[in-house]
Amino acid sequence: MNERIRLQKPEVLSDNWYTLRKFTFAYQRKNGTWETQSREAYDRGNGATILLHHPAADTVILTRQFRLPTFVNGHPTGLLIETCAGLLDDEHPDVAILRETEEETGYRLTAVQKVMEAYMSPGSVTERLYFYLAEYSPLTEQRGGGGIEEEEIEILELPLSQALAMVATGEIQDGKTIMLLQYLRLQQLTAALA
Repeated sequence: MNERIRLQKPEVLSDNWYTLRKFTFAYQRKNGTWETQSREAYDRGNGATILLHHPAADTVILTRQFRLPTFVNGHPTGLLIETCAGLLDDEHPDVAILRETEEETGYRLTAVQKVMEAYMSPGSVTERLYFYLAEYSPLTEQRGGGGIEEEEIEILELPLSQALAMVATGEIQDGKTIMLLQYLRLQQLTAALA
């Protein structure tokens, strides 16, 4: 633990959808003085995301769905193109991503490759995101996908080159998706140079 931080009991501001807490804490500055600060942190749990790649065709599976926060922040339709993702729901990330992949895309996978972990918005959100890659083929599809309950998810199969071009044009603006697309492309370039 960080000896320069002394947390007080957090105050729950909202526990409606997920939990928003206000944290007050004593922080020891580099010069040794202590000061009291407060910050809010939104806890929605940890999540996992995956990019499905068909190596022979060099295509990827992405999803498109409505995201209210993007709409209220100026995205014209609120429909974001993303990698498949979801919350862990108390499952191990390797297990959760297999479940999410089948629910959202319809692909039933048996193997995934974890490539990294990242905090996506550490200034205000506690979520740690686990990133995965996996191969797919027409043989791995089990059903149509589209999500569960109120989810309305469109499945997109695109050439990797087109998906990367969509990042450059701003058609793809989701951070986790950009990271995984670029990671995959870097892996391909590294393999080509080896």
